[in-house]
Amino acid sequence: MAKNKKPASGSFRSVVKTRLIFVSSLLLLFAITLIVRLADLQIVQHEALLAKSEKQPYRGTLETHLGRGTIFDRNGNELATNLEVESVFVVPQEVRDRKYTSRVLASTLNQNYNRIYKEVSSDKKFVWIKRKVSADEAMHLKNSALSGVKFRSEQKRFYPKRELAANVIGFVGTDDLGLAGIEHTYQEKLKGIVYSQPIEQDGKGRNIQILSNLSRSTLGNYDLMLTLDEVIQFTTEYHLKKQVDKYKADSGMAVVMDPNSGEIYAMANVPQFNPNNFNGFTAEARKNNTVVSSYEPGSIFKPIVAAAALDKGIAQPHEKFFCENGSFKIGGKNIGEASGHQFGSLSMQEIIAKSSNIGAIKIAQKLGKDSFYEYIRKFGFGEKSKVRLPGISPGLLGKRQDWTEFSLASISFGHEIAVTPLQMVVALSAIANGGTLMEPHITKALMRDGKIVEEIKPKKIRRVISEKTSRQMMEILKYVVKDGTGGKAAVEGFDVAGKTGTAQKYITETGSYSKTEFISSFIGYAPADSPRLVILVMIDNPKGLHWGGVVAAPVFSEIAKKSLRYLNVPSSKERVFILDRA
Repeated sequence: MAKNKKPASGSFRSVVKTRLIFVSSLLLLFAITLIVRLADLQIVQHEALLAKSEKQPYRGTLETHLGRGTIFDRNGNELATNLEVESVFVVPQEVRDRKYTSRVLASTLNQNYNRIYKEVSSDKKFVWIKRKVSADEAMHLKNSALSGVKFRSEQKRFYPKRELAANVIGFVGTDDLGLAGIEHTYQEKLKGIVYSQPIEQDGKGRNIQILSNLSRSTLGNYDLMLTLDEVIQFTTEYHLKKQVDKYKADSGMAVVMDPNSGEIYAMANVPQFNPNNFNGFTAEARKNNTVVSSYEPGSIFKPIVAAAALDKGIAQPHEKFFCENGSFKIGGKNIGEASGHQFGSLSMQEIIAKSSNIGAIKIAQKLGKDSFYEYIRKFGFGEKSKVRLPGISPGLLGKRQDWTEFSLASISFGHEIAVTPLQMVVALSAIANGGTLMEPHITKALMRDGKIVEEIKPKKIRRVISEKTSRQMMEILKYVVKDGTGGKAAVEGFDVAGKTGTAQKYITETGSYSKTEFISSFIGYAPADSPRLVILVMIDNPKGLHWGGVVAAPVFSEIAKKSLRYLNVPSSKERVFILDRA
């Protein structure tokens, strides 16, 4: 049988060499073809392909903030609205000179260069550089004609009245999130939408698909009408600031409310801030101290103990109380009169009119701890006001079982208790309106397309005192203005009922009351026999004179005088004329 023969080694090498040459030729041909194709694309067809690419869309998504609800005062004046502004973004693949583009963007928009360069160098479809830029910034960038830098219209919150009621209205951040005040409380009602829109843009950044079919019903939010009155708010802020500046005080607060409905007409804070530039002001300046901060009220709290004693039937307006000739010792502590007077026997009416601390103590002692505490709570102290604003303070009221004998005395003239200005206004409103505690509110209605869809109506909380007690307190508080410490609160043509207060500030660090720092106050209502307004003015740490009847009462007078005229409330003479004609 014949054996198989192996091929000669020379023949084997020839076959391998042939195959290598064949494979190499194929690779070389592929490389030549690729080079020719690239040359054709990059050189021969460059202009044609560039033009074609500009017609070819690419897809992406842009988020646009739209439609935050407008805030109006009670008469439809805009307090917060929106302006159309531009936001800047970059399409990184279109940027030709990344370093130069980043430098221009950083310097124009006051942004960090390294951050922008990182974004510009990314492989993202687009990146936001700065939202809601100023008109000058947008114009400068447009004139720079930077490749890959584009603009998008959005809406920015704008406060046309600047400082007016800013501490109440609040402000919003860049992403349209309410950060303070009404803007924060009503975020869910006011918020616009973040419209995530799939877009197509050509190579020159021109939108092919634009926002469409957006109506108010699509946005789904509301406008808000407040109970604030722009004119009364301005009047209150103007006269409060004027007095704060005059006495170089640390701050000032004022509240104006309708005692019959609980509607707040004005809520003023000094210092003020501009919410269009809220970052330029301290957090302290942006606070609404009428509701978030509490203070020892001093003598403006004396009407509470008087009303409680009258309503309980344990004292009468002209009943005499011995005021110890200006010096009274309780629990090892000696209490005197703030004015330095040495009063003997005074009626309850005179105690309130002359602001006797010892007289107030005597009334409280006759009333007793349990009854006094009960009425304090009934008047709303020690609990948060129901007004829809953020950061509401409940004030400070010690538990009844923790009261000492000295607590009863201190609280009777407004020490050892802390209240917010709004709590004090709500309590006096109950005295003014016939005895009913009303829920304070600052929102009048929710609106859409100019129509009211939900109205916030007045709400009674509870009866605190009888109508008889209310009338008795009216006469007592009128006497304060006619013949007592509140003379400078008088308003020509109107009877005013009210009470002055001069509280020594408690210094936490020393655990004692300051002899040089005070809170000067006046609280009152007018017209006394048919109240339309309850007004509280508090001025913190005035320099020089510090008596409430001197520092705060004149501000009350100016606010009341102008507001009553503005509301067309007839004076006593005008009412007599109307009755005579009838």
